[in-house]
Amino acid sequence: MSLILKVEDLNMNYNSGGRPLSVLQSININIEEGETVAITGPSGSGKTTLMGLCAALDNPSSGEITLLGTKISPLNEDERAKLRNRYVGFIFQNFQLLPSLTAIENVMLPLELQGVSGAEKEAVQLLERVGLKDRVTHYPSQLSGGEQQRVALARAFINKPKILFADEPTGNLDGDTGANVESLMFDLNKDFGTTLIIVTHNPELASKTGRIIKLKSGQIVSDVKNILSNIAN
Repeated sequence: MSLILKVEDLNMNYNSGGRPLSVLQSININIEEGETVAITGPSGSGKTTLMGLCAALDNPSSGEITLLGTKISPLNEDERAKLRNRYVGFIFQNFQLLPSLTAIENVMLPLELQGVSGAEKEAVQLLERVGLKDRVTHYPSQLSGGEQQRVALARAFINKPKILFADEPTGNLDGDTGANVESLMFDLNKDFGTTLIIVTHNPELASKTGRIIKLKSGQIVSDVKNILSNIAN
């Protein structure tokens, strides 16, 4: 297997009240294609900041991130956006569906932005796969939280991303609904051969991944293979 993500001596600082605030310190991570990884830690440990940097949503204060063989720091915003749109998928806690678009229109959007033909057919297939074949023309406001997250799952996978970042993907869902979404996410990830990185404070969700990286106060305090995972091959 080859590396899909390489993080080298990463640091992220912000100004807070005129004083520097260190959010991430000396982060080093290598992630191979096809891995399933959970990034865990208490609130304020830097989990979401790390995910955003790895996904080319922001630039670090220092250090380097190489995503799919491309160093992110030299890229301008348009180049980073093109990299994300082509190779990266996202799932967020608050779904982030466009309220003015139907379920199928939300799912089709990534392919339409790339000018890819056949988007509608693929969107219908994915919505059927996540159990929403009767909801394709519904707007987000007409869907439950679990249904909205399943639409978000279909949207995340439609461009067949090489790597998928999920930020607390079941954080707004009840136990049974969250378990259903988790199962669909791992099944789709396995079918598509995607590298999956999940930011979560949920130890049960983290235990389903093949590797668990724990942050505390902006530093990695453990990085272990999860031999008990029933998801990792």
